[in-house]
Amino acid sequence: MKIPIAKTKLTEEEFNNIQKPLKSGWLVQGKYVKKFEQQFSTFTGIKHSIAVTSCTSALHLSLSALGFKFNDEAIVPAFTWISSANVVEHLGGKVVFCDIDLKTFNIDVNKIESLITPKTKVIIPVHLFGLPSNMDEIMILAKKYKLWVVEDAACGFGAKFKSRHVGAFGNAGCFSFHPRKIITTGEGGMITTNDSDLAIKLRSMRDHGAEVTDYDRHTSPKPYLLPDFPYAGYNYRMTDIQAALGSTQMSRANQIINERKELASEFNKRMLEFSHFQVPFTDREYDHGFQSYPCLFNFKKISMQALPKINKHRNQLMQNLESLGISTRPATHAVHMLKYYKNKYKIKPVDFPNSYIANQVSISLPLYNGMTIDELDYIIKGIRKHL
Repeated sequence: MKIPIAKTKLTEEEFNNIQKPLKSGWLVQGKYVKKFEQQFSTFTGIKHSIAVTSCTSALHLSLSALGFKFNDEAIVPAFTWISSANVVEHLGGKVVFCDIDLKTFNIDVNKIESLITPKTKVIIPVHLFGLPSNMDEIMILAKKYKLWVVEDAACGFGAKFKSRHVGAFGNAGCFSFHPRKIITTGEGGMITTNDSDLAIKLRSMRDHGAEVTDYDRHTSPKPYLLPDFPYAGYNYRMTDIQAALGSTQMSRANQIINERKELASEFNKRMLEFSHFQVPFTDREYDHGFQSYPCLFNFKKISMQALPKINKHRNQLMQNLESLGISTRPATHAVHMLKYYKNKYKIKPVDFPNSYIANQVSISLPLYNGMTIDELDYIIKGIRKHL
């Protein structure tokens, strides 16, 4: 049996609908992007949704539109995908890493305030693996110090904090539609905001800074008149082909999310058999979207002294499961341990100990729509065989 870490399950309707923009002849940002955006806003309850090329471009565009500039500082969790930090570098800013809470894998809100300086302009909390960050505490700090908040909700579709969808708390929220995410457009992203003025600026800046989109210009009575460009923008436009796929998936978004939650719940029950794993955090105020199923391995024995041995054991487990056809991954990486950031900021792994631990002993098990109970059973048997 072969079980991938993730898999995209598409329906016949999605195959049919993706052909519609191809047949229409209008392939770039157009009516399907607009429909996708409207559906996304309806689902999340957030006033504006702006489709872009990726979550990375969503983060970059959001910071740029807010006015983040050279030498400004951004507080970023040390355990996240590298894009969360890269966008700060792209704008000439300084990344200020914050350690995580090992229980949640999210930014440790108790460590943020000590990192704030006169140069701090933004906090970038990450709703990692579909678990919301504690947005109450983050927004209190943002208000106190007059900071922007850009939520990295790459994994956050379907996740809610105190019944409110992530991406609705800060100045902007940024989502990913990569194939490992809950809904996909291949590559693609979305920015959400309740700030109408910011939304207008974001729509312009994703389209080279134009006042009017190509689609609106071409369908107007005077398509031959070129628009003005009030901003030096970017080409971060989603295509109508991608949006047709995303729009069709939005029609079954609740079904997709509920299926993942049921699978995660079944995993939680089966994993009780083993004492080696800290399973994903759940709480009634934190509605987990389960973009993935990350665990800490041998969490009861974790110490800096024991870390090399646990890391070796975890890697052996992953290798053994791979030999059985079961794909696993480290949950993600500690960015401060990656060569660019380690060298530029002269950081040691132990400077952010919880992120270091998560880097060394986390493990994500397969979780995707369409996974069968037989496949889940096979994963549990594989773990049992190793342990």
